[in-house]
Amino acid sequence: MHSSKPPLGRPSGRTLGLTLALVSAIAFGGSGTAAKPLIEAGLSPLHVVWLRVTGAAVVLLPLAYRHREAVLRRPGLLIGFGLLAVAGVQACYFAAISRIPVGVALLIEYLGPPLLIGYVRFVQRRPISRGAAIGAGVAVAGLACVVEVWNGLSFDLLGVLFALGAACCQVGYFVLADAGSRGDRPVDPIAVSAYGLLIGSVVLTAFTRPWQADWGKLGGDVVMNGHTLPALLPAAWMVLIATVLAYLTGVVAVRHLSPPVAGVVANLEAVVATVLAWVLLGEHLGLPQVTGGLLVLAGAFAAQASKPAAVEPAGAAQTSGKGGEDVDRAAVPAGATALGERLARAAGAETGEALEKER
Repeated sequence: MHSSKPPLGRPSGRTLGLTLALVSAIAFGGSGTAAKPLIEAGLSPLHVVWLRVTGAAVVLLPLAYRHREAVLRRPGLLIGFGLLAVAGVQACYFAAISRIPVGVALLIEYLGPPLLIGYVRFVQRRPISRGAAIGAGVAVAGLACVVEVWNGLSFDLLGVLFALGAACCQVGYFVLADAGSRGDRPVDPIAVSAYGLLIGSVVLTAFTRPWQADWGKLGGDVVMNGHTLPALLPAAWMVLIATVLAYLTGVVAVRHLSPPVAGVVANLEAVVATVLAWVLLGEHLGLPQVTGGLLVLAGAFAAQASKPAAVEPAGAAQTSGKGGEDVDRAAVPAGATALGERLARAAGAETGEALEKER
């Protein structure tokens, strides 16, 4: 007889996914705290993000060579991941933290899920659940508190726009990480991370011109909340922990969960970053920012955790008792490839799997 329970001592796929997603969120959460002293020491935000991405790409070169067949298998996926999930997210985020506090930048970045919902509803003109709409509204209200709109945007407007750009690119991180496991030619998640960082490094090199940076500053000291430490220390943390470990565990976690569930756990990154920025950088947020941040997190959680509104297309196939496959057909029209529809399909498949287990 076969048992649906995992062998003793071996975690289930969902447990492993949640654990890896938590590790990824904590690792990502320290990136801004490690990068800001380097930026304040004189390196530009783009040069710091180039250092982060290129350093991680070099570390993962052996893994990229081992999975070199992925380049021919899904080149579009790897390029998209490198442009959005690596170069886009990191460049916008680092540009944001150079102008606004780390915690605020991350809280704005986690408007990504509500932005996706808006895209599905108003661009694709597909229905969304009431819970998702409420969550998006709560998150937007939270953003208004974070930037204190009643004071005429007391935060730097350009910094807020950069953070919103990171939110848009963050959507691609979860969707593309999940898409690599689908279709007739799935790609190993390690290959997605390795080649995504490598492609992101090439793109950033073309735009940042790293040869113009004063890399001699890495041999000196930086100041973190009044304390002096070697610049190589936060640089090494940023590359090895906040990039290599964060991307590897994050992409694998999405494969074991789904983009919506992984996104819920990833919201902890904002909490970790805010706490680290408070302890290590001395960045204190006022009551409006704390309240707004909680609203952003709550709204993002509600928007991601809610079930997608199903649409019964004309002539839909009759149910065949295969759970996730039936939900998938009802929620997504045949041939749909847009990002929002892929998220709906992933969430629907997960619901079907849960129903199957209950049987």
